[in-house]
Amino acid sequence: MRTRTYQTRYADLVRLTPHRSTWAWVLAGIAAVACMPMFLGSHGLNILSTIFVIAIGILGLNILTGVAGQISLGHAGFLLIGAYAQAILTTDYHVPTWMAIFLSGVIAALASLVVGVPSLRLKGLYLAITTLAFTFIVRHLVLYAEGITRGSEGMAVEPLMLMGYQIKSDFPFYYVALAMLLLFVLLTLNIMRTRIGRAWLAVRDHDIAARAMGISLMRYKLLAFMVSAFYTGVAGSLVALQTRFINVDTFSILISIEALAMIIVGGMGRIHGALLGTALILFLPELLNFGFALAGNRFTTLMADRIYEIKGLVYGVVILLFLRLEPEGLAGIWRKIKRFWVQWPLSQ
Repeated sequence: MRTRTYQTRYADLVRLTPHRSTWAWVLAGIAAVACMPMFLGSHGLNILSTIFVIAIGILGLNILTGVAGQISLGHAGFLLIGAYAQAILTTDYHVPTWMAIFLSGVIAALASLVVGVPSLRLKGLYLAITTLAFTFIVRHLVLYAEGITRGSEGMAVEPLMLMGYQIKSDFPFYYVALAMLLLFVLLTLNIMRTRIGRAWLAVRDHDIAARAMGISLMRYKLLAFMVSAFYTGVAGSLVALQTRFINVDTFSILISIEALAMIIVGGMGRIHGALLGTALILFLPELLNFGFALAGNRFTTLMADRIYEIKGLVYGVVILLFLRLEPEGLAGIWRKIKRFWVQWPLSQ
C-alpha cells in the first residue's frame, strides 16, 4: 500500500511530487486538455480559455488568502489594472504584446503596495473591507482619467503577436492560455516549497509564533500582496487580449465575490483546489442554461431577465453547501476519492 506519511530525507519534503507515477498522470491530463479543440466548437473553446485565464488570477488570490491568510476582496481592481495596462502599453506606447503581459503584472504588483502597506495591521473583516474599497477607488480613477484610459468609452486592445502572427481566433489563444496557466502552476508549486512559501503558511497559522521564529510579518505580507497582484495583473492582461475590448463595467465587484467563491469551493490553500473551483464556478452558468432549457421556454426567459440575481443566488447556495458539507472543498473530495482507491480494498 502506498503511503506519503513518512519521509527519510529532507529532499523528499521539497519534491514537487513524491511519486513518479504522478508525472505520468499529469502529462496524460495535459495531453487530453490539449486535444480538446478537436472536439469543441468556438463557444466551448472560449469557455475553457476563460477558465485558464481566470485560474491564473485565482492562483494569485489563493496565495494571498489561502496560503498567507490575508482576506482580499480587491482582486477585481488588480484584474482591471492588468487589463488597462495591457491596452495602454500596446496601444499608446507600442510595447510588444508579450512583454506587455508581464509588465502589466508588474504594474499591478506595484499598485498592490497602495493597499498592502496600510493593511499591515488589519485582519479579517477590516482587511476585506479595505481591499474592497481599493476596487472602488481604481474603478473611479479609470473613469476620471479619460486622457489615459478613455473613461467610460473603454479601449480597444491590440491582438497578441506570436512569431509575427496575430492571434485573433479562439483556437490559437486556447493554447496560449493553457501554456500560461501551466507556467504559473509550475511557478506556484516551486514557490510553495521555498522558504517564502513556508513563511506564508506560518503567518497564516499563527502570526505571533511566526514573529517569534524570526519571520518578518511586514515583509512577507507585502510580498504575498505583490505576488498575488502580479498573478492577477497577468490574468487581467490575458482577459484584455481575449476580449480585444475592455470597459470598466466589465470588472465589477461581483468578480471579487466570484474569485473568493472559487477558492472556497475549490479548497483554501490548495493549488489544484484553485483550478477545480475556477472550473466549477465558471461552468455554473452553462449548467444553469442547460437546466433551464430542459425546463422549458418560461424558465429560459426567466434566466435571461434575471441572470445576475440568479447567479448571485447560486453562488451563495454553492458556498453554503460546501462550507457546511465539505469545508475542504473540491480538493478535499478529490483527496478522499484518491485515498479510497489507493488504499482499496482496505479503505473504509
